[in-house]
Amino acid sequence: MRPRNLDEVVGHDQLLGPGAPLRHLAESSSGGASVILWGPPGTGKTSLAYAIAASSDRRFVEMSAITAGVKDVREAMTAAQNARDLYGQSTLLFLDEIHRFTKAQQDALLPGVENGWVTLMAATTENPSFSIISPLISRSLVLRLDLLTDEQLLVVVTRALTEPQGLNGNFDLSDEATSSIVRFSSGDARRALTALDAAAAIAIERSEASTAPVTVIGDDVSQAVDRALLRYDRDGDEHYDVISAFIKSIRGSDVDAALHYLARMIEAGEDPRFIARRLIISAAEDIGLAEPSALSLAVAAAEAVALIGMPEGRIPLAEATVFLATAPKSNAAYVGINEALADIRDGKTGVVPMHLRDASYASATELGHGVGYRYPHNDALGIVRQQYLPDAVAGRQYYRPTSHGHEREISERLLRLRQLLSGE
Repeated sequence: MRPRNLDEVVGHDQLLGPGAPLRHLAESSSGGASVILWGPPGTGKTSLAYAIAASSDRRFVEMSAITAGVKDVREAMTAAQNARDLYGQSTLLFLDEIHRFTKAQQDALLPGVENGWVTLMAATTENPSFSIISPLISRSLVLRLDLLTDEQLLVVVTRALTEPQGLNGNFDLSDEATSSIVRFSSGDARRALTALDAAAAIAIERSEASTAPVTVIGDDVSQAVDRALLRYDRDGDEHYDVISAFIKSIRGSDVDAALHYLARMIEAGEDPRFIARRLIISAAEDIGLAEPSALSLAVAAAEAVALIGMPEGRIPLAEATVFLATAPKSNAAYVGINEALADIRDGKTGVVPMHLRDASYASATELGHGVGYRYPHNDALGIVRQQYLPDAVAGRQYYRPTSHGHEREISERLLRLRQLLSGE
């Protein structure tokens, strides 16, 4: 069930207002900038294209990057050029999933865009900066489509219940069923409509009613979506409980439990960027210097997720999860910085020792700044005996390495370093 015009489009108000690029495409018969619609699945990219096509006098051509090749693109460009030159007709070319096009295929679009044979409307679920060639990006407006809000999803579902091209008033929804569909969909209108359609079919089989409307209940939705866990409310308890269990499983070195909770979050539609950020925090807080490469791997996983998106992003997330869960653990750096912060907040600061103060300006030496400072690189061992902490906290040891993993080596080296610094 697609909108027949822009006024029926749900959401994306900032892109459809008076004077907005998409509004101009719909209300004019020629001209206008090419656009790249970037957003998650189910945010209405294809629906926007159809609504604009239905509202515009432009010639509308639809292609999918999954099935089209360079030959198809060139034929479309030739036809668009002929339509313009022979009939004065502008062509709106909608290209779905443009990120699946190779560089050569995308290059084939350039002549038509540059010469005005077509106004391109391309849709992608992946970051255009990584998936679309620069010449196309520079000649287009990149418009970001966000997931629909719960209120907007409710509008979509309500309309589908009553519209003739939907369920045509033959069904109604219980409050529980409505809430379940919205939660399951998590901003994805396509998922919401699919769930509604499947739940309606189950409701007919279950119901003994002989007349419409048939009521769809929560159990119908649960069976329809065929998920052990519906998409939970991102502000609700389930959201925090699952991520808490995920991090605690990593901290506790239970790799199987960690993968279980990761799978629950992925299946529930959790934002993969949120999961990646929590992995970075876990690498720094719970693994620390027991395995120094953990933080780099977690950051790399986050970058990979941003680059490739989902569902493939589950793979680097799983790799990072397994690595962190099986790595040796230490929170010594985490504890150390917290203890240092506690001292600062308790007023245990003192003054910076004179020999450590900035001596780069002319009168610094007269003030005693830098006087007596010993340059470690001039020492054969690269370390000299001198005080670095302020007197107020002299002798304080914030960092206490464990005997786990790489910190075992750090612990042995640190013992000798502290002996040299103190002159023992």
